[in-house]
Amino acid sequence: MALTFIDAVGAAHSNASPDSRIVSLVPSITELICDLGLAAQLVGRTKWCIHPHEVVETIPTIGGTKKVNLDKLRALAPSHVIVNIDENPREMADAIAEFVPNVIVTHPVDPRDNLELYRFIGGLFGKAEKAESLCGEFDRAFHDLDSVAHGLPERRVLYLIWKDPWMTVASDTYIARTLDLIRWKTIDVGSERYPEIEIDTDLVANLDLVLLSSEPLHFNEGHIQQFSEAFGCPLEKLLLIDGEMTSWYGSRAIRGLDYVRALAQSLATGGK
Repeated sequence: MALTFIDAVGAAHSNASPDSRIVSLVPSITELICDLGLAAQLVGRTKWCIHPHEVVETIPTIGGTKKVNLDKLRALAPSHVIVNIDENPREMADAIAEFVPNVIVTHPVDPRDNLELYRFIGGLFGKAEKAESLCGEFDRAFHDLDSVAHGLPERRVLYLIWKDPWMTVASDTYIARTLDLIRWKTIDVGSERYPEIEIDTDLVANLDLVLLSSEPLHFNEGHIQQFSEAFGCPLEKLLLIDGEMTSWYGSRAIRGLDYVRALAQSLATGGK
């Protein structure tokens, strides 16, 4: 029976055939595709699609998330290309749509959106049963987090993704909503989703934590020391955080929920 699946921009997609050829331009969804048992149909990826390594290392790359080689993509003859509103430019998606029959647009903005994402991708490509299994794993992780969240202290945090210039995340992003589950509140930065931000000693003094992410810029201990010296920030306020666990949706989000829960509990009991 023919089914219809609606993507993030309202486009309708019919259930795909078993010989569909998939290209994913979204690293977290590339991992999800593999975890759904669809790796054999994955014919292309970006250079940032690195998980699961032993599976994707043999799959051709066609560029990054912001710019792909359209000639290489065309040569792969994909039936489906999966993109994301935050990660892939619309102009690139429009160019791909000129020669690919199905451009699937995704846009999870909250961890709980993963349930719909699993069912959408799994249902579209004939892996509904596996999708439901992932939903069960997600529900378990979410319940474990939710059961302790009420006892966690609320913290005002600055989440940094870049320097020179400093860049952060708005409160309506997936990252901010993930942190909100553990009562870590990102500061108000206006309507831009990933804005530049001016940092000074007054701002830092009114924060409980400054989180330096491992992606897209891989912050390290050296950056921690530099930030502390530049803004008079106590080292105990500074924390390196695994960006894959806070920003990747798809199947990794299950581990992400466990990660942020354990991190929040550790800090609440005096760990770091």
